[in-house]
Amino acid sequence: MSKRKIVITQNLKPEHIAQIKHMVPEWDVIVGKEPALWKEHAKDAEIIVGWKGGLADYCLEEVSSLKWLQTWSAGVDSLPLERLQIKNTILTSANGVHAYPISETIFALMLGLTRKIHTYVKNQQTKTWDHSSIKLEIHEKTIGIIGVGEIGKETAKIAKAFGMTVLGARHSGKPADFVDEMYTSDQLDQLLPKCDYVVAILPLTPETHHLFGEKQFNQMKSSAYFINIGRGEVVVEEDLVQALQEGTIAGAGLDVFETEPLMPESPLWEMDNVIITPHTSGSTEHYNERVIENILIPNLKTYLDGKIPNINLVNYHKGY
Repeated sequence: MSKRKIVITQNLKPEHIAQIKHMVPEWDVIVGKEPALWKEHAKDAEIIVGWKGGLADYCLEEVSSLKWLQTWSAGVDSLPLERLQIKNTILTSANGVHAYPISETIFALMLGLTRKIHTYVKNQQTKTWDHSSIKLEIHEKTIGIIGVGEIGKETAKIAKAFGMTVLGARHSGKPADFVDEMYTSDQLDQLLPKCDYVVAILPLTPETHHLFGEKQFNQMKSSAYFINIGRGEVVVEEDLVQALQEGTIAGAGLDVFETEPLMPESPLWEMDNVIITPHTSGSTEHYNERVIENILIPNLKTYLDGKIPNINLVNYHKGY
């Protein structure tokens, strides 16, 4: 009888490999990023950790053994969700692993725009000593967090240290700690006019695709800043460009874009009221450790107990 098999398409520290092998001593454990290491094992793998582009050709065939896929990313919109669902694959994500680094990036962008740090960095390069009309503060302003998951909750918590009023929007409308008022996703027209900062932390689903366009930017204050660290496709980018050019909103901090890398000809590159980061808001020295210890190992324990892993279990209907 062949051994049960788990394929991990990431390079792990020896101590983490040992930890996993200790949990499944009778299993074959294949670890490594290079396709040559996992390619011949993917078809027989009961569990796959970390999705790679070529895996579908092996593990989603009718005769393959895949039962559970644990992703290495929070978003699952790039996965073949329909094929995974047809195969009745348990799907869990790495949602929540980014809460600290992304919330830090959100405030870096908000503070950078508010205190004109990006302007002063440019001035430093030309040895220009200029006040640049700085005057705004972040304290006691209103922040709207669109998508109150783990990242949104951490952002709300930090916002309270600045004495901010926190408004939130989530699909369920369920209250959350540190959020003063919660709205549902179809109540943005009520939330947006109240905000000094609008932070989009949304997964990409049919419902969120192009959720922010001309109408939504027109509903925002002309003094408001827009921050997007979720998915670029939730924004109609040409409408955002127009809103920034015409002063409909004051500025934007952007980590994600409709097309990545951001095209060189995009007007966003040259705008003085925009800060751009290259989809790096979730990068952290602790990434692998958090995925393994906070998500994979608890989920694996549950799976070995004969139950469905419940940390970040993806709802195929919702798309997250």
